[in-house]
Amino acid sequence: MGVGPSTKETTLHHFRDPLLQVVSKDDDIDLLGIIIVGTPQDNEDKNFVGTRAAAWAEAMRADGVIISVDGWGNSHVDYANTIEEIGKRDIPVVGLSFVGTQAQFVVKNRYMDTIVDFNKSIEGIETEVVGENNLTELDAKKAVALLKLKMRKKADKR
Repeated sequence: MGVGPSTKETTLHHFRDPLLQVVSKDDDIDLLGIIIVGTPQDNEDKNFVGTRAAAWAEAMRADGVIISVDGWGNSHVDYANTIEEIGKRDIPVVGLSFVGTQAQFVVKNRYMDTIVDFNKSIEGIETEVVGENNLTELDAKKAVALLKLKMRKKADKR
């Protein structure tokens, strides 16, 4: 298992990131910023980056977070940890990831209840087509809608 051509985002994809385009145009969302976190090899470092990203979101008083991962397999360890750290701080969180039918999460937690799978292959697997299994505008719109629902649910509890 690893990151192949269909799950790697190209430079052009980053320049035209669908998630950023959707979020920045939504009048109901106040985009506070983007946190870019690497995928360390060591598990201790994986936990550290997740904790730091969540602490940063908490310090910015984010009402909600959308977390996206460019990769799968071992990358899901720090992805899951970051989601858990955000969730433990009572911040609604929605994830975006390649999951597919054969690429199940390496680890899971209770905060991973809203993950948008951006698998596009019919077989549900990583392919040899560059950029085939990448985040699209529709995936981003789903994530934003799910986040709004989670944020509304939290506000209604107050």
